[in-house]
Amino acid sequence: MSAVITDLAKEFEVVPGVVFSVLDDLGLEHDGATVEADGDTLELIKVSLLEKVDSKEITLKPGATPRDVASALDVPQSEIQKALVMKHKVMATLTTALKDDVVEKLLDAYGYTLRTASAPTAKPAKKAPADVKPKGVQKRPPVVTIMGHVDHGKTSLLDKIRTANVAAKEHGGITQHIGAYQVELPEGTITFLDTPGHAAFTAMRARGAQVTDIAILVVAADDGIMPQTKEAIQHIQNADVPMIVAVNKIDRPDAQPDRVLQQLTEFNVIPEAFGGQVITCNVSALTGEGIPHLLEMILLQADVMELKADPKGTLKGTVVEAKLERGRGPVATVLVNEGTLKVGDSICVGQTYGRIKAMTDYLGERMAEAGPSSPVEILGLSNVPMAGDTVEFFADEREARAVAEKRIQEYNAKTYTTKSRGLSLRDLRDRLNSTELKELRLVVKADVQGSVEAVKGMLEKVKNDEVETKIILSGVGPIAKSDVDLAAAAEAIVVGFNVKPEGEAKKEAEKRKVEIRSYTIIYELIEDIEAAVKGMLEPKFEEQYLGTVEIRIRFQFGRKGIIAGCYVTDGKATRNAQCRVRRGKEIVYDGRIGSLKHLKDDVREVTNGMECGITFDDFESFQEGDVIEVFEMIQVND
Repeated sequence: MSAVITDLAKEFEVVPGVVFSVLDDLGLEHDGATVEADGDTLELIKVSLLEKVDSKEITLKPGATPRDVASALDVPQSEIQKALVMKHKVMATLTTALKDDVVEKLLDAYGYTLRTASAPTAKPAKKAPADVKPKGVQKRPPVVTIMGHVDHGKTSLLDKIRTANVAAKEHGGITQHIGAYQVELPEGTITFLDTPGHAAFTAMRARGAQVTDIAILVVAADDGIMPQTKEAIQHIQNADVPMIVAVNKIDRPDAQPDRVLQQLTEFNVIPEAFGGQVITCNVSALTGEGIPHLLEMILLQADVMELKADPKGTLKGTVVEAKLERGRGPVATVLVNEGTLKVGDSICVGQTYGRIKAMTDYLGERMAEAGPSSPVEILGLSNVPMAGDTVEFFADEREARAVAEKRIQEYNAKTYTTKSRGLSLRDLRDRLNSTELKELRLVVKADVQGSVEAVKGMLEKVKNDEVETKIILSGVGPIAKSDVDLAAAAEAIVVGFNVKPEGEAKKEAEKRKVEIRSYTIIYELIEDIEAAVKGMLEPKFEEQYLGTVEIRIRFQFGRKGIIAGCYVTDGKATRNAQCRVRRGKEIVYDGRIGSLKHLKDDVREVTNGMECGITFDDFESFQEGDVIEVFEMIQVND
């Protein structure tokens, strides 16, 4: 049976360090929280504790760390670090080895004396059986996640580290897909997961935290803590992984890294500089300043965590991202957690299966096998898996297929969709007053699985008292005819994110009056659906150029007031058309053409090369030489 060390400490009113000392004296092994002991051994421990109560001796090994001292004294780690800085002028992380005299002073402040651990005088400690750990266990690279607010430099920082241009390939400078990369350093290898900082991708960012060993929180020194920064902190804390804060953009003139450290304390993130245990590094993704120190801290933290895996163990992996590529089929980015993934392996991934036909690393180079902490892109799956799915090894592809098909059947059994007619966003408001419609049904397609999850997560929150959204189908790839067929049957709207409809799908949508709306910015997608649900969707218009007219003379024309004598230099001008009057580069009027004359007749339009007379609505301050730009606003369909 096992005894809890803190319970023993409470029973005898001592700090855990005294219990540790007794256990060391008796040669008993413990994990810092419990000790394995039968009835007789437990009684021996208690007798020894009675003898030890008044001695106030704590045994610690040479080179004890602040974390060891805090654990032995049962005090917060931050309290020990503060004492080191304030009383002993010693700057140390939680894993820094302290000199014995410093440890003695720390213990003395609490009324305890130090006894340096030596070879046990009692019976030798029992050794763990040789087969407790798998034979192939070895050190593995840490998996690091980059998190933070949009535009705080997450991708730029990663780009500087691995000297590859990612940001230039991303739409609008926002990372919209999770990528996995490795950085080779003389001291070791680090695997990076690049999660998006855009607010709409909270779900993807949360998934990144769940598969990581260490989280890097990027905060801009000139902006400080922002909304997505707070979300990232929550995800890191919920995932219970070590955090390293990278204070970026210190090269900016208005950078205030100290202010960032102060703000972090408001969210229970206590930097080492303030006596906490969170490592902080000042960096510049632009100049590269501080990045070597950041990498050093990552590897130091990884050494403390003693990350290990067995390359010869049972294969286990996680899908980081998945997409459907033309000419390649389903493509999945997989992070190997345990074992070794090889070309030719039969695997089951969630509801899909396959035999690995090809495997490439983060540089696009072919690989035959990949060990723990390696991010690889694999081909050969029967379908696009879900991001976050577990990769399982099977000796036979038929067995993998059977497992995947069983999962599909179980999923389909839970899904049922009623059939009805198609619907457009513009029809929605007209039908809200009836009891016929209770939900806005959507078919969602996106370019990668991570985007599908993000869009679904946001859309499922869109609702009001009259109507709510229901996603009847979601998937990866272009909008196909089958998607339109389902939308028509289910009275749904097809929404595409970073994908376009296929030719056949377009024709079918026109034929069956199914609305397809495509987007590249997720906020626009959400805003349109929210507006539709609220019955406030405004039609979209764009400006269409009609012509250019030059004002050549001003003259009085009876009751009509002052008229501009004009000449059409290009295109045409029409009565009641919208227009702008420019004087050089300045716009002096933005409105409409009031009346239009050719000679003495009122006309509907005048074309290139014709003279005309023009008046404006409430504007007579035009001058000779002014130029009139004529245009109209036409409704566009996305």
